[in-house]
Amino acid sequence: MAEPEDLQHKEDVQHHLREVQQLLSRHKLVENLVHRQEMPRHELVEDLVHKQHVAELRKKLDSLHPADIAYILEALPLDERLFVWDLVKAERDGEILLEVSDAVRESLIEAMDPQELVAATGQLDTDEIADLAPDLPRDVMADVFRSLSVEEREQLRAAMSYPEDSVGALMDFDMVTVREDVTLEVVLRYLRRFDELPDHTDQLFVVDRDDTLRGVLPLNRLLVTDPDETVFNIMVGDTLALHPDDKAETAAQAFERYDLVSAPVVDADNKLVGRVTVAAVMDFIREKRETELLSQAGLREEEDIFASVWDSVKNRWSWLAINLVTAFVASRVIGAFEGSIEKLVALAALMPIVAGMGGNSGNQTITMIVRAIALGQVAPESARKLFRKEIGVAAVNGLLWGGLLGLVTWWLYRSIPLGLVMTGAMTLNLMLAATVGVAVPMTMYKLGRDPALGSSVMITAVTDSGGFFIFLGLATLFLL
Repeated sequence: MAEPEDLQHKEDVQHHLREVQQLLSRHKLVENLVHRQEMPRHELVEDLVHKQHVAELRKKLDSLHPADIAYILEALPLDERLFVWDLVKAERDGEILLEVSDAVRESLIEAMDPQELVAATGQLDTDEIADLAPDLPRDVMADVFRSLSVEEREQLRAAMSYPEDSVGALMDFDMVTVREDVTLEVVLRYLRRFDELPDHTDQLFVVDRDDTLRGVLPLNRLLVTDPDETVFNIMVGDTLALHPDDKAETAAQAFERYDLVSAPVVDADNKLVGRVTVAAVMDFIREKRETELLSQAGLREEEDIFASVWDSVKNRWSWLAINLVTAFVASRVIGAFEGSIEKLVALAALMPIVAGMGGNSGNQTITMIVRAIALGQVAPESARKLFRKEIGVAAVNGLLWGGLLGLVTWWLYRSIPLGLVMTGAMTLNLMLAATVGVAVPMTMYKLGRDPALGSSVMITAVTDSGGFFIFLGLATLFLL
């Protein structure tokens, strides 16, 4: 259940969106009225009205968090989105580009000239620039590189060298390090020199002169311990450290298991190269979940809800083509049993139940397997045990619910054989759904692909065709 704070935040964001939409509507309405009427100083009136509404919109946007502005931009049609985007202060462009979805970010970047894009990256850290880099034109990235210091260039190259699903892609370089041989008083004086600490700083990283990680100094220990004590005496030496090449999923599991706020990232020589924060991990989890939802529906990539018709068609066509083929196969299965259906019309009314129950059961199985793979709880060698377990569950559910439907069928059509066929078909189709529900994600996992890719499309295709074939086949054998 959502926390009250989460619900309140959602309501606030929706309220901000409605306010912006109302301001945009008023602006368009007044603008249209001024255009229609012939009056003296027409251009002056139009200019004054325009400036008034623009000022209100700009004031509203200036008061919002970048994440809320990103939400609003995603909820607006393209023309209104670009109008609002032009009103955002230039120094906030980079933060907002990081917050919007990939599809919307492309539309905003297309509307910006190279100088604006370079200026937008100037407000960001190197790890944040690396997140934007895939969407920026090459000439812009070249200018960005030239604008950075030597150290920042090396950090940016390092951040861009790691795969998207690795710890290296999540880490940032904004952290505080201290030596183990200094006193806490020295550390406190050092911290007071900062205008503010990096976000999500719950611990300082203790390193030697070669930047080798020696441990961490939790801030709560720093604040409650005698200032004359040395860092070495109160630091935590045995701490969890991640490596840049580790899977991002591994980091997410560690953060969840140990309730981490931040964690150090070290190279093969145990030298500190960066850190990962809970904010980066949460972003990764959210993006992965969204990708899985899209994959299950057969969508190739995230789609701007207000994208052009052609762009949306290109994103959706591939799995629709596959679905068309599978639907044609299902229709041919039914066509092969036209004679049976003509002799026993009840079959036409009952067969969608078998197919629908199989699809639901298969989707349950796939969801469980994909979740277990994401949590690292399933290895390829576990496939056989999973098959046995899920087929057992399907057999029990099939006999239970198939038996119930068999009784209903007998009551409706006064035919015991038809009821038994219904029970048998339901059981067999649920077992088929369980087999496919394990086989599809496990096969994808072994091939190094997203386990959720097209899973709902595949399970629907198999349980429809298979369910029709099993039910009509059994009916033909035992009833006709």
